[in-house]
Amino acid sequence: MTTKPTLAIVGASLAGAKAAEAARDAGFDGRIVLVGDEAHAPYERPPLSKGILRGEAEIESAHVHHEGFYAEHDIELVTDRVTALDALTRRLELVSGTVVPFDIAILATGAAPRQLETPGADLAGIHYLRTADDALRLRDAIRGSERVAVVGAGWIGSEVAASARQMGADVVLVDPAPTPLHRLLGDHIGGVFRQLHADHGVELRLGSGVARLRGTNTVEEVVLDDGRVEHADVVIVGVGVEPRVGLAESSVGFRVDNGLVVDQHLATSVDGIYAAGDVANAWHPHYKRHIRVEHWANALNQGVTAGRNAAGHQDAYTRLPYFFSDQYDLGMEYVGYAQPGDSVAVRGDVEAREFIAFWHRDGHVTAAMNVNVWDVVDDLRAIITGSRTVDADRLADSDIPLGDLV
Repeated sequence: MTTKPTLAIVGASLAGAKAAEAARDAGFDGRIVLVGDEAHAPYERPPLSKGILRGEAEIESAHVHHEGFYAEHDIELVTDRVTALDALTRRLELVSGTVVPFDIAILATGAAPRQLETPGADLAGIHYLRTADDALRLRDAIRGSERVAVVGAGWIGSEVAASARQMGADVVLVDPAPTPLHRLLGDHIGGVFRQLHADHGVELRLGSGVARLRGTNTVEEVVLDDGRVEHADVVIVGVGVEPRVGLAESSVGFRVDNGLVVDQHLATSVDGIYAAGDVANAWHPHYKRHIRVEHWANALNQGVTAGRNAAGHQDAYTRLPYFFSDQYDLGMEYVGYAQPGDSVAVRGDVEAREFIAFWHRDGHVTAAMNVNVWDVVDDLRAIITGSRTVDADRLADSDIPLGDLV
């Protein structure tokens, strides 16, 4: 009798849950074990900084699948933490002492918040937002706060600052860069978000880092590196994340470089083991380089590709990076992958916050972002992947239909 293979998925995240679903849909009829170290069923993370944080939605609304899905599809959802991965003997060891032998594996271990390394960073009242429980604790803390300090004006910091203001909190936003989201958007487009937060009453301390946090047991003050002192009894740190590669590093055969290095099929350097989501530094055929993306759509779609390939397919992951954000009355979508040094062309009204920004290099569009302009993402994708060169003046000319730029 032939023994059916076991697929082990480490990380009951969006990527992990979609991988399990996709493997079953692709015909995998062996055992599937999905291991996650949170008590919650797999859920999507974007609502954590928005509706769930503001108390407008509960965690169940963010679940990837309905209750009963995993049992219906013969997927073993195990709430435990993997302590060891042996790629040679094909075994997972769990905190509980359980050993899970496997034939094929998908690592969807995600990323962990980068810790603030300043004096006082261990005081009570300092929060990081990554999990559902983090969001629930932070929601309660903001509701009872006198003043909230957000350290880091990237996507998480910007969204949390917006949600905290919408909850009625006094908010100060601190970042060493001159604008929010500066690393990705640059001065001009980042300035849109600087003005957005200022218009909604956020106090901005841009161009300043954090020297130390002070308080007696609980945080009371944020001391900036220019000497200014900001009162805050709740501090939210959003200074980036680090891919969770510890299991791979403790095993043998994995190539690790800014995440788990995988090819266009999401296969790691160990045969029969794939990676998806925040942890995967994947070769992208369009950009001809490895890219690690920390956004919802990437986890969703890479999970599907990894699951199908674990089931025996050979799908290439070719989707362009995509993400969205909602802050106050501004909604945006970003598609593609810009790099430092790319030029920016803008069509529309930046002051009114209704525009499309194009990042381009050598006549080719590398990324685009639509702000309060909708139903254009398909056109933007086509422009980015098209082979023809595009003049920057045409990109900025609103009288030229987007379809004519493809």
